[in-house]
Amino acid sequence: MKIDLNKVLITGANGMVGSYVDFGIKAGRESFDITNMSQVVSFIEKLKPMAVLHLAAETNMEKCENDPSHAYLVNTVGTYNLATAAKLVGAKMIYVSTDAVFPSSNTSHTKKDKEQPKSIYGHSKYLGELAVIGLSDDYVIARTSWVFGGGKEKDNKFVGKFIAQLDNSEAKAVNDQFNSPTYAKDLVEALKKLISDNKSGTFHVANSGRASRYDVTEVMVKTLNKKIKILPVSASTYGLLPYQESSGGLIGDVGLRSWQEALVEYLENEW
Repeated sequence: MKIDLNKVLITGANGMVGSYVDFGIKAGRESFDITNMSQVVSFIEKLKPMAVLHLAAETNMEKCENDPSHAYLVNTVGTYNLATAAKLVGAKMIYVSTDAVFPSSNTSHTKKDKEQPKSIYGHSKYLGELAVIGLSDDYVIARTSWVFGGGKEKDNKFVGKFIAQLDNSEAKAVNDQFNSPTYAKDLVEALKKLISDNKSGTFHVANSGRASRYDVTEVMVKTLNKKIKILPVSASTYGLLPYQESSGGLIGDVGLRSWQEALVEYLENEW
């Protein structure tokens, strides 16, 4: 049965990724508390959506490490609640997960690789995946990585933070950890197509190619025509903890454009 995009409930609609969603019924924290089962069930039973696109999550890795109970409550219990309610009304469950379900690696991950999260964040999201798989008759798990987007108002990730440094004479960027930078706009378009085509299963949704933070800053400097000198440094310079290590990236399987093309468009149009 084809899903009517107007009947898709989107959680976390006020977040960075949610800001690009141009369809469905948008819900934020003011609508209901995803960690409260009775609120979730009541809201979804009243709305009776055909699908639930679950974007709401705690993505601050440092906060997750410092407050594991919060991470598991939001990312695992919240997802369990939504998957339960979706099943009650026969709705498809679409869960946006993360490359952090994999350990750090020198190569990008495919869906055949074994999940082995090394962070509280990654583990809480992985348990969310298991909840969706265990509860849902029809689901999409869409793993993504190093998401950028949101413009001046919502970009509190690496790209947004680094732009603030571009008027300096020099800055440092790690050049020996790699991942798959992904434009939130492209992520949303891919999710929209997965829903419209009524796909099911687990997908890796990332812009093609992989990059270090240093690679990303080089594109930023060129695109924004800045004179700053970027110094490549090793991740060991910062003494990064295991949870701060990058996964190595994802091998996407939905045919997204290169991260460079996506990043240039983002910077030119939203900055």
